Amino acid sequence: MKDAFGMPQSLLVLGGTSEIALATARRLIARRTRTVWLAGRPSPALEQAAGQLRALGPDVHTVPFDALDPESHEAALGKVFANGDVDLVLLAFGILGDQATDEREPVNAVRVAQTNYTGAVSAGLVSARALQAQGHGSLVVLSSVAGERARRSNFIYGSSKAGLDAFTQGLGDALHGTGVHVMVVRPGFVRSKMTQGLEEAPLATTPEAVATAIEVGLRRRSEVVWVPGALRVVMSALRHAPRGLFRRLPI
Repeated sequence: MKDAFGMPQSLLVLGGTSEIALATARRLIARRTRTVWLAGRPSPALEQAAGQLRALGPDVHTVPFDALDPESHEAALGKVFANGDVDLVLLAFGILGDQATDEREPVNAVRVAQTNYTGAVSAGLVSARALQAQGHGSLVVLSSVAGERARRSNFIYGSSKAGLDAFTQGLGDALHGTGVHVMVVRPGFVRSKMTQGLEEAPLATTPEAVATAIEVGLRRRSEVVWVPGALRVVMSALRHAPRGLFRRLPI
C-alpha cells in the first residue's frame, strides 16, 4: 500500500532499462518505495539496472517482458501481481526509430508503431485490470509532446505517441471512480541515450527532471503532466497553428 504521503511502496516498471524509469525509481526509493520489479527483455543491462537499484536498499526483481509479444503480457505481468499488490505501474518502454530510414523501410516503421502503441495498449490493459482487481494503484504512462501534432521530422514516432496518449486518456476515463489513478506524462526533448546525437530541441529536459515531475504528479493525483510545464503553452500554440504556417516552421 502507499505510505502516508501517497507515495508507492511497490513499483512495477515496464521497460526496465529506461533512463526516465530508473531515475523515477531512484527518486521513489528515496521516498520509501521498498519493492521494485523491472520488466524487460533479459539482458546484462537489465540486470545491471536491478543491481544499481538493489544497492539503494529495496527488494528488486526482474521479470522477462517483451512489448512486441502481447500474447505473453498477461502471464508475465500476472507473475508480478501474484506476489502482492503493486502500488504503481510505470509504462516506460518505447523506441524513437529513425524517421528517414523508417520511411524507406515500412517494416521498421511498423516496429515503432507496434512497440510504442500496440505493445503499450496490451500492457496497459493487463496492468489496468490487475490494478482494478486489487482496488487501488496508479498507472503512469510516458507519452511525449511529439504526439500533440505530427511533425515532418518525426511523424512516425509522433503518431505512435499520439495513439498512446489518446488511449491512456480514454483508459483513465474508463477507470475513473474505481480507485485506480491514471496519469499521462508528456516530456519534451529528454537528454538521454535514446536522443544522443540528435539536435537538442528548445526546453530540453533530463530524466531526473521528468522523475521529479512524476513524483509531484503522483502526490497531486494529476491526470496529465508536462515536462517542463512551459511546454503546455508552446504545444497549445503549435497545435492550433494553421497547417500552411506549421509546415514552414523549423521544427
